Amino acid sequence: MPLLPEPGPSRILALSTLVNTVGRGTWLTASALFLTRSVGLTVAQVGLGLTVTALVSLVASTPMGYLADRLGPRGLQIGALLASAGFTAALVAVRSFAGFLLVGVLMAVADSATRGARGALIAGAVPPDQRVRTRAYLRAVTNVGISVGTVLAGVALAADTRTAYVSLILLDCATYLVAAAVLLRLPPVPPVPAPAHGPRLIALRDRPFLAFTVLDGLMSMHFGLINIALPLWIAGHTTAPRWLISACLLVNTVVVVLFQVRASRGTEDLTGAGRAARRAGAVIAVACALFAASGGVPTAVAVPLLLGGALVHVVGELWHAAAGWGISFGLAPAHAQGQYQGAYGMGMQLGSMVAPVVVTTLAVGWGAPGWLLLGGLFLLLGVLVPPVVAWAGRTRPAEPAPVPVPVG
Repeated sequence: MPLLPEPGPSRILALSTLVNTVGRGTWLTASALFLTRSVGLTVAQVGLGLTVTALVSLVASTPMGYLADRLGPRGLQIGALLASAGFTAALVAVRSFAGFLLVGVLMAVADSATRGARGALIAGAVPPDQRVRTRAYLRAVTNVGISVGTVLAGVALAADTRTAYVSLILLDCATYLVAAAVLLRLPPVPPVPAPAHGPRLIALRDRPFLAFTVLDGLMSMHFGLINIALPLWIAGHTTAPRWLISACLLVNTVVVVLFQVRASRGTEDLTGAGRAARRAGAVIAVACALFAASGGVPTAVAVPLLLGGALVHVVGELWHAAAGWGISFGLAPAHAQGQYQGAYGMGMQLGSMVAPVVVTTLAVGWGAPGWLLLGGLFLLLGVLVPPVVAWAGRTRPAEPAPVPVPVG
């Protein structure tokens, strides 16, 4: 699979995303150490600040998507990227918890605007049958960009000086600027006027869509399995060598980069996307069973079980991601793609907030029975998605798809 899609709007979006996620990878890797070792915050203050900013991002997602629909998604996303560059640069001046919280909240709002605008931009600039494929490319290049950024951050972490950390912040700032410049090659997507009557934030009143969003958000807790629970499980409950933690994460990254686009085939319509969500729940349940079986067995048995579980898990991850894109695009009215994509993102944020507590309590705290309980939960969530999507589909009024914007 080529890393970038064919020339056109999808390639421009992919290039912008690739550049931006290199900077994101550096910040994700170095942020905690910068804030504690250079700024002087306590671990508790960093944790509290990240929790507050996560809540702000969640609340702002749908309103920012609404603004993307009303103002035009390309302009809003470029503006949000430029604002993010400024707020990121402001981190250099942070000297206190209050300063970190202020900058963090501003960054969270800008990030919400970027995500809400991206969904509306894809919906407006890409033909309907290519939207899921475009999202798949964006996810693949995101993994590449974050991986590159992580490697770059390793140099600064080794130096462990304020100058090194500030260099990473400025690099992140520069990637926002370059990503915004790349998007200038994309013709503007015209704003969509709001309906003359009725509520503005209709996504938050769409009960079938919100039901899907909650199910999808809870399903997204599986990301915490590979990033949080599995490393703790391998280190504390199996005889496998600790380097296997990196091997499992590498399996995940490589498979996403190579196969996310292929896994998205057949999820462009609601029926196919619902089936993919059901398959995702089933295979993630199998992965949980494999992880559970790896505890308390000889190393020669534990290693293939863990690697097999990581491979099975990422297959479910690919299907889950593709299903979510197909359903969120398919259920959104043409005049409200931005706010619906923002609301869809709220589910993912909810999952990321509750996952650390749930997966560590069950998988690490309860051991094998906890892994099996998690597997049963993911299986149930996957089974529930198709009927909820069918319910949501029956409530949709028929409307023509928006005309894609040509590149010229």
